Amino acid sequence: MPVKLRLQRHGKKGRPFYHIVAADARAPRDGKFIERVGSYNPNTNPATIELDVDKSVKWVQNGAQPTDTVRAILSYKGVLYRNHLLKGVAKGALTQEQADAKFATWLQEKQSKIDGKMNNLANAKNNAYKERLAAEVEFNKKKAEAIAAKNTPAPEVVEEAAPEVEAAAEEVAGDAPEAPAAEETAAE
Repeated sequence: MPVKLRLQRHGKKGRPFYHIVAADARAPRDGKFIERVGSYNPNTNPATIELDVDKSVKWVQNGAQPTDTVRAILSYKGVLYRNHLLKGVAKGALTQEQADAKFATWLQEKQSKIDGKMNNLANAKNNAYKERLAAEVEFNKKKAEAIAAKNTPAPEVVEEAAPEVEAAAEEVAGDAPEAPAAEETAAE
């Protein structure tokens, strides 16, 4: 029975989520499997990969063939490197303690790279937010200045309108009958 390490799709349309399984090569993609060894979520940045390294190494040592994508995932998580180190231990090239130390240092370096990428993504997100906020403040400032300029009349218009208003006021005052109190003061 040929065994493959492959992805089994879950999730909804457009939002895939995968289980990494050891399955018979003749079984359907989402069908029966022998053992689940991890999960892979490509929707996050960086992609979330949860993998049982020991189970994966056991399957690779027993001859399970990973698909191309799963091979990349296994390489990313260090399963293939650990398998390589264990082959060296079996040949007597190094001891188990040396192999474990090499794998631990490799894991630390890999984790520092992942943390650096996550920090860069967080910084880029914060900088983009600050730039959008500054652009919005500038836009609102320009808009407020434009509204203020539109609502305040120009000084030339006020000076020209003043004589016309005074002349109209004199005409209205001349046509209107005088009040009786004004007649009494004029008679006295």
